[in-house]
Amino acid sequence: MSQTDDSQGPGQAQAPLIEHLIELRSRLLRAVIAILVIFLGLYAFANDIYAFVAQPLMALLPEGSRMIATEVASPFLAPFKLTLVVAVFIAVPFVLHQAWAFIAPGLYDNEKALALPLLASSVALFYAGAAFAYYVVFPLLFQFFTQTGPEDVAVMTDINQYLNFVLKLFFAFGVAFEIPIATFLLILSGATTVESLSKKRPYVVLGCFVIGMLMTPPDVVSQSLLAVPMYLLYEVGLLFGRLVRRKRDREAADEEAAEE
Repeated sequence: MSQTDDSQGPGQAQAPLIEHLIELRSRLLRAVIAILVIFLGLYAFANDIYAFVAQPLMALLPEGSRMIATEVASPFLAPFKLTLVVAVFIAVPFVLHQAWAFIAPGLYDNEKALALPLLASSVALFYAGAAFAYYVVFPLLFQFFTQTGPEDVAVMTDINQYLNFVLKLFFAFGVAFEIPIATFLLILSGATTVESLSKKRPYVVLGCFVIGMLMTPPDVVSQSLLAVPMYLLYEVGLLFGRLVRRKRDREAADEEAAEE
């Protein structure tokens, strides 16, 4: 009997792992299918989507100027690539829901109560960062670029280069707007304290401008437009960290009073 039990042990231990892998594959497949379905639905509007993304620059080009394609396949590949990125962008809530459904069974109730709002706020902040880039940063940035060049130079931007440029900025601002979540989690996990982070403000300001330099084009305008919101969002994270700490202190005081 003991030999039989020993022989069954590894198989029984592997069964939950295989089940988790199967579930993970199922979740990933659903996420991919959702992205493909959205992409297929949007592909008919690929050129319109590109025109919308290019509008901040097109509105500032001199009369008669237009964007150009310097590669043979660019007129097809640039809208195709943008539509795929937009499909992923739209599918993010569903993808995160699949990730949440996979990890939720292993979380405690208090972790579930905190994780779901954090996921929702992360998605909202990423969208807010992209919207900030499109509606605030792009008009200022392109106005600076189009008005500071030599008068004899005609501005005719390649559509593929423009797409790579704006996607980089979308991603940079989307990630930058996650700073309150990251700051909040650091405080919540006990990895640091509000007081410690508050004392490091000068280093944070410097770090924001360094990140702005690395994640944006090499110009002062775009770097500042990323660095300043990053610092302000850092302060928002500190604010929420203080609120959570005060709430925990009150709860601890209430528990001590109840015990007495």
